[in-house]
Amino acid sequence: MSVIEQIQNDLSVAMKSRDKAYISTLRMILSAMQMAQKEEKRSMTSEQEVAVLARERKRRMQAADAFRRVGRDERALMEEAEAKVIESYLPPPGMTDVELDMIIDEVVAETGAVSIRDMGTVMGRVMPRVGHRLEGSIVGERVKNRLLGGGNQR
Repeated sequence: MSVIEQIQNDLSVAMKSRDKAYISTLRMILSAMQMAQKEEKRSMTSEQEVAVLARERKRRMQAADAFRRVGRDERALMEEAEAKVIESYLPPPGMTDVELDMIIDEVVAETGAVSIRDMGTVMGRVMPRVGHRLEGSIVGERVKNRLLGGGNQR
């Protein structure tokens, strides 16, 4: 079952239980997924679905931070609650250091990267393999350390 189908089923259950906040969040997620699907003009792959969910979660967390900075804690809590609902549809986050290092080493070997100048090329190939299991900043720091310490400078 695709993520969209799961959300539709959960929306149906939520509507029967009359949980307004949950219904609103599921509708928002479903709308974002359907808009992305229309942009693709075909069914989305599971990776694309996860990408949409991750993007929506990130938006909610950024909004919560913004609301907190201006003293609107109640609205920040609502945004965080929406983010938690979105997280329930995402695969478990995280990746071991060994897994990440293996991916980075493979890409460095494939591209022949030897210096920090090659970071963009390496990141461009590492991030699709990592997916949304780790934030780009974490991956970027690891790639940078690998390129600074593990190769000849040009």
